[in-house]
Amino acid sequence: MTDLTEKYLCNVKRIIDEVVQSEVETIDKVGKLVGESIIKGNIVHVFGSGHSDLIARDVHQRAGGLACINRIYDPTIGFAERVPGFGDALVGLYDLQKDEVIIVISNSGRNPSPIEVALFAKDKGLKVVAITSLNHSRKVSSRHPSGKNLYQVADYVIDNHGVKGDATVEIPGTGEKMGATSTIVGSIILNMILICAAEYCESKGFQVPIIVSQNLDNTDERNLELWKTYKSRLGTIM
Repeated sequence: MTDLTEKYLCNVKRIIDEVVQSEVETIDKVGKLVGESIIKGNIVHVFGSGHSDLIARDVHQRAGGLACINRIYDPTIGFAERVPGFGDALVGLYDLQKDEVIIVISNSGRNPSPIEVALFAKDKGLKVVAITSLNHSRKVSSRHPSGKNLYQVADYVIDNHGVKGDATVEIPGTGEKMGATSTIVGSIILNMILICAAEYCESKGFQVPIIVSQNLDNTDERNLELWKTYKSRLGTIM
């Protein structure tokens, strides 16, 4: 291992420790909120702006995930996240219902798309959870007409504790940095929320809709039965 790769790993570990020390109370609250919503038969919406879609994708219809997750998919893969009105148009295609939970993920939290998705959901009566970098977001201006960043419009904010600019390791001779942390840490945060939600559901005697790997034998039927419960709402275009 080189000095720089070791430094990157140390940075990731340090930031994870910071999240554990500072964010677990909010993560637990959000996990319970999500669990309560699942018990009521609701689905859980996730939206990741730009590269943060990787985090949303990581919990969508995969082994060890929940069958009730609805990923709001940006077909431009983030290229339109700065365009005012795009987020409204995108989220308006999905069936968001009052009292459900939506988790909006954006490291910078400054671009119109995630802010519009959050505001649209709030207007619909959903609880909005933001996963974002406060170190970054508090140091940059909003690109949304409201002048607000994502953390300023969400009901619950979970800080990923990333540095401004996300990258953490300076490469000698370039003056630039590599080694972003928001995807790794964001994925950990989101999985913690959903595990907490599943634990809450189980404590209330509710069968948790956990997807099993389709690459294990004899799992297809089980997963299909789970999806039947939610398929009318997953990715529903209204």
